[in-house]
Amino acid sequence: MKKAYLPPLALLAVILAFALWNSANMTTHTTRWRAQLGQVDALAQGGDWSGAAFALSDSYEDWSRRQTYLHIVTEHDAVDDAEAMYRRAMAFAAVREPNEFRAELSDLRDQLRLLAEMERLTVKNVL
Repeated sequence: MKKAYLPPLALLAVILAFALWNSANMTTHTTRWRAQLGQVDALAQGGDWSGAAFALSDSYEDWSRRQTYLHIVTEHDAVDDAEAMYRRAMAFAAVREPNEFRAELSDLRDQLRLLAEMERLTVKNVL
């Protein structure tokens, strides 16, 4: 009788391990992207718009390399919203619009924080 419980328990253990790994992985990625955007913001505030645009482009490339993973593990709408924010921020950087640029970066950093929060193993996310 005890052997009948092993496969379901093993499956639950695998699912739990994946959920914990995914949460940590998502936090690692979003923390890195948010730090990159902080550097972009600092460059723009310092008047280095070409450096800010280049750093933003690098961050976007890093983000783009994780698109398949992001679309598999999290809500498409949240990923699509962050994608649109990256693109708007790049447009504002191109025209050197500091107020709109900084507001968009702030929104993007918050959206990335929400992506990580959505993948955390918490009571709120489970229920």
